Amino acid sequence: MKLLKYLTAFTAGGIAVALIVGAVLAIDGSSGDDNSDTVAVATASPGDGTEVAATDGECLSAADIYETVRPSVVEISVSVSQSTPFGQQQTQGTGSGVIIDDEGHILTNNHVVGDATSIQILFDDGDTASATLLGTDPENDLAVIQVDPTEHDLVPADLGDSDDLRVGDVALALGTPFNLGGTLTQGIVSALDRTYSGGGTTRPIRHMIQTDAAVNPGNSGGPLLNCQGEVIGINTLLENPTGDSVNVGVAFAVSINTATNELDSLIGSETITHTWLGIGGADITPALADDLDLSVDEGVYITVVSPDSPADAASLVPAFASEQAAAASADLAPGGDVIIAADGQDMTSIDELATYLDTNKDPGDTVELTVVRDGEEVTVEATLADWPS
Repeated sequence: MKLLKYLTAFTAGGIAVALIVGAVLAIDGSSGDDNSDTVAVATASPGDGTEVAATDGECLSAADIYETVRPSVVEISVSVSQSTPFGQQQTQGTGSGVIIDDEGHILTNNHVVGDATSIQILFDDGDTASATLLGTDPENDLAVIQVDPTEHDLVPADLGDSDDLRVGDVALALGTPFNLGGTLTQGIVSALDRTYSGGGTTRPIRHMIQTDAAVNPGNSGGPLLNCQGEVIGINTLLENPTGDSVNVGVAFAVSINTATNELDSLIGSETITHTWLGIGGADITPALADDLDLSVDEGVYITVVSPDSPADAASLVPAFASEQAAAASADLAPGGDVIIAADGQDMTSIDELATYLDTNKDPGDTVELTVVRDGEEVTVEATLADWPS
């Protein structure tokens, strides 16, 4: 169930126009739709019976990591009902999940299981089970499913702390590329805090981990691991500039901290929603402030405002009349509002603003924005909404 997704990115200079820079493949292993494969980390015993566990700061070999993590890996097979000119048709997909506790909870991507009419699990020991979908976060592409914990020997993964990562750290991916179960690949953390979106009003997934560890269709939903065998991310997207759906050394994982912050809600069968303001923005830099003759050198320059959004209702002023106009322009236009604070807290970047709203606000809440407009500070109140589906 392969699905090509397009990246919406901001240019390095901070111009927040919707720029299509390449196709991104949701790295599943299915037949015509979007689903994928997950794996997990646990303190287990390798094949020779010797316990393998890393102490703080100590790295394991790739072989020891594989022996430790492999029992936590499950393969997910799903059926999805799709409308066709000939009526409803069942499409099959495969993916993976990582066992996160001894109560049968398995973490994976939403695009693996979110639309499934049935979910089957294959454990490392060959045992099988049916799973139930619990909670989902479609906008962060995360989901939790559950199997009956009384019928299976479960080996939970060890979850790491993605805030501790550095560019250059060892990264390993374990999954089922091209239906080759239990495949381990190794690379490094290539970059941190990547932000990607499917374009339009699709909510960006923030704080993603970029890696050159080889991932291919079938890895989606699988774990990205550190050198201690801890899960640091859930593999989700593969840069796919040629359309050939193969690894080019640029892949992206949802950070494990994004997932752990939501686990209680996901396990509690919630569908997680996120707040929507409805702007595109650029981070103000001294050079940008000089180019646009702005009176401040920090803040969020509003480039576009989505029609019928909270920002539109609050009469925030964009630099461009539409996303299409912004995308067609090589330069930023003058005249946009600059957001410098939210509820009295300074905001220096669009990521900082988005994180503040996502962490502290729910749909229906209001936020007081301090805005610089034509060189003067004004206060604008916006009532936030659910991010549109």
